[in-house]
Amino acid sequence: MSDLYEKALEKHAAWRGKITTELKMPLETRDDLSLAYTPGVAEPCRQIHKNPDDVYTYTWKGNTIAVVSDGTAVLGLGDIGPAAGLPVMEGKCVLFKKFAGVDAVPLCIDTKDPQKIIEFCKQIAPTFGGINLEDISAPRCVEIERTLIKELDIPVFHDDQHGTAIVVTAAIMNALKVVGKKPEDCTLIVSGTGAAGSSIIRMLHQFGIGTIYGFNINGIVIKEDYGKYDFLTRELTEITNPDNRRMTLAEAMAGADIFVGVSAPNLVSEAMVASMAEKSIVFAMANPEPEITYEKAKAAGAYIVGTGRSDKPNQINNILAFPGLFRGALDCRARKITEEMKIAAARGLASLVSDSERSPDMIIPGAFDERVAQTVAKAVADEARKAGLARA
Repeated sequence: MSDLYEKALEKHAAWRGKITTELKMPLETRDDLSLAYTPGVAEPCRQIHKNPDDVYTYTWKGNTIAVVSDGTAVLGLGDIGPAAGLPVMEGKCVLFKKFAGVDAVPLCIDTKDPQKIIEFCKQIAPTFGGINLEDISAPRCVEIERTLIKELDIPVFHDDQHGTAIVVTAAIMNALKVVGKKPEDCTLIVSGTGAAGSSIIRMLHQFGIGTIYGFNINGIVIKEDYGKYDFLTRELTEITNPDNRRMTLAEAMAGADIFVGVSAPNLVSEAMVASMAEKSIVFAMANPEPEITYEKAKAAGAYIVGTGRSDKPNQINNILAFPGLFRGALDCRARKITEEMKIAAARGLASLVSDSERSPDMIIPGAFDERVAQTVAKAVADEARKAGLARA
């Protein structure tokens, strides 16, 4: 791994950034200049002034999003600040362009104040067709996203929450078909109730999982401790731990059908996996080290194992969700991204694994499957139009 880090450092120094801008039009003659700038540019300005929706026709807005971060929750590195987070935001923009043809601009801002971040996003909204919030710590990220969804008429999406949740949900859809279980009959354990974990819980609850227990650094989420929680965890008390039981993670996993981890390394033992129900499903995705390794989970009897790693089967990678999701939202000029659009994205993603392909080692398509972005985009756009949220 150290060789990879050294090579990455060397390459980043050579690249001096991973993205650049380019001209779409010629600029070689006086006529070119007159068309691109003054006096010709005045006419599209007048048209947009008369009809604001024409900004999608005459500018880059229809295919460009902002990737906004304050650098407080960068990868597995934590609060390293906006400048140190910039390489990640540039990388995110690379993925948007490569996998969905979406132009993206990294904007790392020097404030941790949720209200200032909200105001910043509102001020830049006229320039962009959507805003992808990235690597902002919980629960602030939820407050910021929810406020912007209400107050802006362009899609706002916090990928760390919902991108992972969409891919997990798609993988669970297919995994349950492999093991022959119905969602309403399953017990799910989620370790980690921050940005990603809370969204996973909400989405799998919406999908129809019967019983869900959530765990964080303080133990099980339970109504009894409601007064100790932030607003995000308080919401989870309404859809988890229905019998209000105080248990350890090991106790909860005994007999459970599904474990999803987005928390910390080495929290799950082989004995805990062995205690799960027959044909158990284990997604251990803590970054950079998982709750339990793929090898140990398999050895302990897990029937299906998913990880965040590219060198193991069933990589749960949010790259399968966010490029296509924004592609679809931009294509139909969606006003927002709803829970229904996220579920539609998950169903579209799951559909790419056929009945003949589906197996314990194949429940989700690969990151370089060229069908992914297009399929997710269509599912999202269709749902936006169905909900009356599309302008095109």
